[in-house]
Amino acid sequence: MTALLTRRKAALVAVSLVLGACSPDKPPFRGIDITGADYARDFKLADHNGQLRSMADFRGRVVVIFFGFAQCPDVCPTAMAELAEVKRLLGADADKLQGLFITLDPERDTPEVLKAYMGNFDPTFLALRPTPQELPDLAKHFKIFYKKNEGKTAGSYTLDHTAASYVFDRQGRVRLYTRHGMGPVALAEDLKILLKGT
Repeated sequence: MTALLTRRKAALVAVSLVLGACSPDKPPFRGIDITGADYARDFKLADHNGQLRSMADFRGRVVVIFFGFAQCPDVCPTAMAELAEVKRLLGADADKLQGLFITLDPERDTPEVLKAYMGNFDPTFLALRPTPQELPDLAKHFKIFYKKNEGKTAGSYTLDHTAASYVFDRQGRVRLYTRHGMGPVALAEDLKILLKGT
């Protein structure tokens, strides 16, 4: 009986080793691995310079997308400042990062406003501006929540919104979902893994 149990145990170990060899280990990402997701795949939006953009424009670079609005008092500027710090932490690979900010407030976030806003963080970052008609479908495709909270005057409203980023690899595939507050060091580590081609 003992010999039979030992043989079964040895067989189970052998099977687990074979299966382990067939399925490569996933890299140790700090963000949430969403590789293969059927959402957040692409877009066609004008940037703050008026140029129509899609993921194909950034092939060869890792892309980090954050949704927000220029009048956001805290989360949005913090996220963009942290992304600028991530770029610094990448050192020699800094030019392989493309930061994208997609506005959830196209009514107030004009191209001029967005261009000035990006200038506060990094001149290579781009702001993308959906039209008010495009925004609902875009937000649905990226699973982004946003809700307008009316202010005392027509233009003084604010927005509640998802505070997270999507990370795409150098082939333009969505790979990670990162929550706000992850910090620039952890995000830079994830981007370094993707830059190695994982």
